[in-house]
Amino acid sequence: IIEEYTPFGHSDYQTIIAKIKKFAGEGKKTAVISTINGDSNVPFYKELGNAGLKAKDVPVVAFSVGEEELRGVDAKPLVGHLAAWNYFMSVKNPENDKFIKMYRDWAKKAKLPKADTVVTNDPMEATYVGIHMWAQAVEKAKSTDTDKVIAAMAGQTFKAPSGFTLKMDETNHHLHKPVFIGEIKADGQFNTVWKTKGPVRAQPWSPFIPGNESKQKL
Repeated sequence: IIEEYTPFGHSDYQTIIAKIKKFAGEGKKTAVISTINGDSNVPFYKELGNAGLKAKDVPVVAFSVGEEELRGVDAKPLVGHLAAWNYFMSVKNPENDKFIKMYRDWAKKAKLPKADTVVTNDPMEATYVGIHMWAQAVEKAKSTDTDKVIAAMAGQTFKAPSGFTLKMDETNHHLHKPVFIGEIKADGQFNTVWKTKGPVRAQPWSPFIPGNESKQKL
């Protein structure tokens, strides 16, 4: 196992990709777990494509690359690599159709750069759900007082663009959400290859780290 860390905003991934290629070239079955955040995904995936590392040889599963990041790269060399999210733009249901249309219409009205190619992604869906849940909590509390809204937020539900009804946990204020694993397609969208049957109950403390057992019971 090789572990590599880079600072936020890092853009030179030649050395790291070369290490991955060398490791894979030694006959080891190789997969990459990527927790790269934000804009750094673009140079990482560009370099991955330049090095000719295809998904069938060295699959990458990412926790922070989505439709918006793929808009900045040629996705064709990245076909088959994986990402884990709670939402994909390609999900088919009426809530998502409405969500995508609202954003595209707003992007054109606001004259965003390249408004005709805007995409939705998981962080956008999370923000959309959060704002609606906040509004529902304000209505329930009949107040915008922070403490009253926090109390009213517990147990809130909302039918999300993912197609699932999400729930704010009554005790820890984490969301119960579905999990999707998607394969990158040539057009920069994702083909869902696996998903949970329903929302997963939020666990804010990892059960795999010793000492967290007592926290789980709080």
